[in-house]
Amino acid sequence: MNNINRMYQSYLDFAVETAYLAGRLTLGYFHGEIPTDFKSDNTPVTEADRKAEELIRRRIERKFPGHVIIGEEYGTSEGENESHRWIIDPIDGTKSFIHGVPLYSVLIGLEIEGRVEVGVVYFPALDEMVAAGTGLGCRLNSRLVRTSQVNTLDRATVAFTDAGSFAMFNRAEAWEKIQKATWFRAGWGDAYGHCLVATGRAELMLDPIMSLWDCAPFPPILSEAGGYFGDWNGTPTIHANEALSTTEALLPEVLALIA
Repeated sequence: MNNINRMYQSYLDFAVETAYLAGRLTLGYFHGEIPTDFKSDNTPVTEADRKAEELIRRRIERKFPGHVIIGEEYGTSEGENESHRWIIDPIDGTKSFIHGVPLYSVLIGLEIEGRVEVGVVYFPALDEMVAAGTGLGCRLNSRLVRTSQVNTLDRATVAFTDAGSFAMFNRAEAWEKIQKATWFRAGWGDAYGHCLVATGRAELMLDPIMSLWDCAPFPPILSEAGGYFGDWNGTPTIHANEALSTTEALLPEVLALIA
């Protein structure tokens, strides 16, 4: 292991431990009576979201005091080392969380010099940890994983978050084509859908709307698993306000279909 890989491994180990601790904190609220507020964009937020982000921020500030932190609930904390940006979502899938559905997650990504090199997704209620670093592989609970070997859309499973969101964001025609072309359409949404692609349990995940913190862990997770994460035009990115995960084999067919 070279020095770069060692550095990425140390960041990854820290992110895994931090996501785990934040996730265990959220379980103290899960299945309970959870007071819920709604933000200006009509998305829900709970005390669990805020407390988990506070925990993550404290740990990063202690360990890497010069790094920038970007979080869904508390915005951006500037640091002296702007080349390193931790991007966090303390609870991705808050709607699942408040309904007692176990598919919510903690997301942590580390962007270095404009490229995400470390990504961690932890599903506390399932105790599943998906983690990857550049050159380190993608792991599900320490087991190396790869994307599916299915190589045609007519045998592919596609995951999504909200069926109504495609029309809302002018993607109804593309979604209709995907539905007709694929074998099984499963609403296992939010981060879980993207992780299903990375771990070979689904072949395609589509999100017509995604925030920066929703996307942050996925570039290394998908690329290290042999897949693609990026926008709907085939550009790997976390900054497009949309997201697509699929296998390298299916990417050309998917892009041609939704173009």
